[in-house]
Amino acid sequence: MMRLTSAGWMAAGVVATGLAVAGCGPSAEEKRAAADAKAASFTPPSVTSRLDFGSAMTRRFRALDRNADEYIDETELPSRNSRLRRLDRDKDGRISAIEFSEGMLGWFDRVDTNHDGTITSDEREAARSDPDASAALDRTEAYKRPE
Repeated sequence: MMRLTSAGWMAAGVVATGLAVAGCGPSAEEKRAAADAKAASFTPPSVTSRLDFGSAMTRRFRALDRNADEYIDETELPSRNSRLRRLDRDKDGRISAIEFSEGMLGWFDRVDTNHDGTITSDEREAARSDPDASAALDRTEAYKRPE
Protein backbone atom coordinates (compact mmCIF):
# COMPACT_ATOMS: atom_id res chain seq x y z
CA MET A 1 0.00 0.00 0.00
CA MET A 2 1.20 3.44 -0.91
CA ARG A 3 1.31 6.30 1.55
CA LEU A 4 0.85 9.92 0.45
CA THR A 5 3.35 12.43 1.66
CA SER A 6 2.40 16.01 2.40
CA ALA A 7 3.52 16.96 -1.10
CA GLY A 8 1.28 14.23 -2.49
CA TRP A 9 -1.72 15.49 -0.51
CA MET A 10 -1.01 19.01 -1.68
CA ALA A 11 -0.88 17.88 -5.33
CA ALA A 12 -4.12 15.95 -4.91
CA GLY A 13 -5.75 19.06 -3.39
CA VAL A 14 -4.61 21.22 -6.30
CA VAL A 15 -6.01 18.70 -8.81
CA ALA A 16 -9.32 18.48 -6.95
CA THR A 17 -9.58 22.29 -6.74
CA GLY A 18 -8.80 22.57 -10.45
CA LEU A 19 -11.53 20.09 -11.29
CA ALA A 20 -14.04 21.92 -9.10
CA VAL A 21 -13.22 25.29 -10.66
CA ALA A 22 -13.31 23.85 -14.17
CA GLY A 23 -16.80 22.54 -13.52
CA CYS A 24 -18.00 26.06 -12.60
CA GLY A 25 -17.05 27.76 -15.87
CA PRO A 26 -18.73 27.62 -19.26
CA SER A 27 -18.40 24.42 -21.23
CA ALA A 28 -16.41 24.26 -24.43
CA GLU A 29 -19.67 24.37 -26.37
CA GLU A 30 -20.80 27.49 -24.46
CA LYS A 31 -17.44 29.15 -25.10
CA ARG A 32 -17.69 28.35 -28.81
CA ALA A 33 -21.26 29.72 -28.97
CA ALA A 34 -20.16 32.93 -27.22
CA ALA A 35 -17.21 33.33 -29.61
CA ASP A 36 -19.51 32.75 -32.61
CA ALA A 37 -21.98 35.37 -31.34
CA LYS A 38 -19.18 37.86 -30.80
CA ALA A 39 -17.80 37.20 -34.29
CA ALA A 40 -21.24 37.55 -35.86
CA SER A 41 -21.78 41.00 -34.34
CA PHE A 42 -18.24 42.21 -35.03
CA THR A 43 -17.98 45.27 -37.23
CA PRO A 44 -14.43 45.93 -38.32
CA PRO A 45 -13.18 49.48 -38.02
CA SER A 46 -13.49 51.31 -41.29
CA VAL A 47 -11.78 54.29 -42.83
CA THR A 48 -13.25 56.31 -45.71
CA SER A 49 -11.10 58.82 -47.51
CA ARG A 50 -12.50 62.12 -48.79
CA LEU A 51 -11.77 61.00 -52.35
CA ASP A 52 -13.64 57.70 -51.93
CA PHE A 53 -16.53 59.48 -50.22
CA GLY A 54 -16.73 62.05 -53.01
CA SER A 55 -16.77 59.28 -55.63
CA ALA A 56 -19.50 57.42 -53.75
CA MET A 57 -21.57 60.61 -53.50
CA THR A 58 -21.18 61.23 -57.25
CA ARG A 59 -22.49 57.72 -57.90
CA ARG A 60 -25.31 58.34 -55.41
CA PHE A 61 -26.29 61.57 -57.19
CA ARG A 62 -26.30 59.80 -60.57
CA ALA A 63 -28.48 57.01 -59.14
CA LEU A 64 -30.98 59.51 -57.70
CA ASP A 65 -31.04 61.65 -60.86
CA ARG A 66 -33.15 59.13 -62.76
CA ASN A 67 -33.88 61.43 -65.71
CA ALA A 68 -30.20 62.47 -66.03
CA ASP A 69 -30.94 66.21 -66.13
CA GLU A 70 -28.20 67.02 -63.56
CA TYR A 71 -30.81 67.84 -60.89
CA ILE A 72 -32.61 65.84 -58.23
CA ASP A 73 -36.20 67.06 -58.08
CA GLU A 74 -39.11 66.18 -55.80
CA THR A 75 -39.98 63.07 -57.81
CA GLU A 76 -36.43 61.72 -57.51
CA LEU A 77 -35.91 62.14 -53.76
CA PRO A 78 -35.74 58.83 -51.89
CA SER A 79 -38.58 59.82 -49.53
CA ARG A 80 -41.10 62.63 -49.02
CA ASN A 81 -39.36 63.93 -45.91
CA SER A 82 -35.83 63.42 -47.22
CA ARG A 83 -33.10 65.37 -45.44
CA LEU A 84 -31.55 65.89 -48.86
CA ARG A 85 -33.96 68.82 -49.37
CA ARG A 86 -31.68 70.78 -47.07
CA LEU A 87 -29.02 70.74 -49.79
CA ASP A 88 -31.18 72.95 -52.05
CA ARG A 89 -29.39 76.22 -51.23
CA ASP A 90 -31.07 78.36 -53.87
CA LYS A 91 -34.52 77.02 -52.89
CA ASP A 92 -35.56 76.34 -56.49
CA GLY A 93 -37.10 72.98 -55.54
CA ARG A 94 -34.32 70.86 -56.99
CA ILE A 95 -30.80 69.90 -55.98
CA SER A 96 -28.04 70.47 -58.51
CA ALA A 97 -24.96 68.27 -58.73
CA ILE A 98 -22.91 71.15 -57.29
CA GLU A 99 -25.29 71.65 -54.32
CA PHE A 100 -25.28 67.91 -53.65
CA SER A 101 -21.50 67.57 -53.87
CA GLU A 102 -20.71 70.66 -51.78
CA GLY A 103 -23.29 69.71 -49.15
CA MET A 104 -22.10 66.13 -48.80
CA LEU A 105 -18.41 67.06 -48.77
CA GLY A 106 -19.20 69.76 -46.18
CA TRP A 107 -20.81 67.04 -44.04
CA PHE A 108 -17.69 64.87 -44.52
CA ASP A 109 -15.40 67.70 -43.43
CA ARG A 110 -17.47 68.38 -40.31
CA VAL A 111 -17.42 64.72 -39.31
CA ASP A 112 -13.66 64.44 -39.99
CA THR A 113 -12.87 65.93 -36.59
CA ASN A 114 -9.09 65.55 -36.81
CA HIS A 115 -9.05 66.91 -40.39
CA ASP A 116 -6.83 64.16 -41.76
CA GLY A 117 -8.92 63.62 -44.90
CA THR A 118 -10.48 60.39 -43.66
CA ILE A 119 -13.49 59.46 -41.57
CA THR A 120 -12.93 56.55 -39.22
CA SER A 121 -15.67 54.40 -37.76
CA ASP A 122 -15.07 56.19 -34.43
CA GLU A 123 -15.62 59.61 -36.03
CA ARG A 124 -18.72 58.32 -37.81
CA GLU A 125 -20.14 56.94 -34.54
CA ALA A 126 -19.37 60.21 -32.72
CA ALA A 127 -21.21 62.14 -35.45
CA ARG A 128 -24.28 59.93 -35.03
CA SER A 129 -24.50 60.84 -31.35
CA ASP A 130 -23.61 64.53 -31.80
CA PRO A 131 -26.61 66.72 -32.70
CA ASP A 132 -24.35 69.36 -34.29
CA ALA A 133 -22.68 66.88 -36.63
CA SER A 134 -25.88 65.03 -37.47
CA ALA A 135 -27.55 68.34 -38.36
CA ALA A 136 -24.66 69.31 -40.64
CA LEU A 137 -26.88 69.08 -43.70
CA ASP A 138 -28.78 72.06 -42.27
CA ARG A 139 -25.65 74.15 -42.69
CA THR A 140 -24.99 73.85 -46.39
CA GLU A 141 -23.57 77.32 -46.90
CA ALA A 142 -20.28 77.49 -48.71
CA TYR A 143 -17.90 75.52 -46.56
CA LYS A 144 -14.16 75.98 -46.53
CA ARG A 145 -12.21 72.96 -45.47
CA PRO A 146 -9.93 73.61 -42.46
CA GLU A 147 -6.25 73.84 -43.34
